[in-house]
Amino acid sequence: MKHFINIKNISKQNLKKIILDAKKRKNRRKNLNTLDSDKDTILKGKLLIQMFEKTSLRTRLSFYIAIKQLSGGALTLRPDELHLNKGGESLADTAKIISTFGNAFMLRTDSDQKLMEFKKYITIPIINGLSPSSHPTQVLSDVFTIEEIKKKPISKLQICWIGDANNNVINSLIEASVKFSFKLNIGSPKNYLPNNKLIKWAKNNNGKVKIFHDCKNAAKNSDVIFTDKVISMNDKVNKTKKLNDFKKFKVTQKVMSYAKKDAIFLHCLPRGSEVSDEVFLGKQSKVWQQALNRIYVQKSILLYCFDKLR
Repeated sequence: MKHFINIKNISKQNLKKIILDAKKRKNRRKNLNTLDSDKDTILKGKLLIQMFEKTSLRTRLSFYIAIKQLSGGALTLRPDELHLNKGGESLADTAKIISTFGNAFMLRTDSDQKLMEFKKYITIPIINGLSPSSHPTQVLSDVFTIEEIKKKPISKLQICWIGDANNNVINSLIEASVKFSFKLNIGSPKNYLPNNKLIKWAKNNNGKVKIFHDCKNAAKNSDVIFTDKVISMNDKVNKTKKLNDFKKFKVTQKVMSYAKKDAIFLHCLPRGSEVSDEVFLGKQSKVWQQALNRIYVQKSILLYCFDKLR
């Protein structure tokens, strides 16, 4: 049984297998409708149980479609309707019931501790659909999207992150930069630096992460510019102050001009004031392709968890 919780805990070989499988499966679906099954019906009869403790649009849609295309089914649980929250049932007992009825469990949670507790008690694969410290399914899909558009391994590219450098998406991107050996420049204000333990881990594993406190030097000669919402779902901060701190870290056409001419713009969504409409809706923006690709990568993540990657 394999879990998918953090990118850094999965081998380079398996991560690359997931990406390769996703490429093959996307190519085979060119003439199929959204809910048509893949021809190999590889997860026929399997049930994915999903639980969302945080709001979700792309993760909810993409996992539902992913398991359907693999010929399985999905059931979504609402936390406010479970005995876990309302009736005092223990997390261990809840995990046992989920394991009894389902074949895999996808959890989008507001607690890293809860994710690890479920991992302790559950006896089926668990997938991290987002936690406060990690968003691995999003970032692995982003790697897929970059390689699809650039038509070369991400290890040959320079990636730039502009914005808050201490959230779940950048944490997973740092982990991915080590696993896939790509250069990662981070442009962020001094008070919003990446997790220090994670940066040390990256350096100890030959990571190529550089931190800048301005957009120009961070974006210079980059192939991809990433950003994320300045006020994230986990933020319990003075929002007015934080927005003011990031005024000089908005991705505008000027910031894009520091990158390579064929650079692309990516955003995991939803968007806020951290990117101009000119960039977000412009030709360099690949955000809709990025969102759609969640389906294909999550299919391959499911197959990894079921030990069915070929």
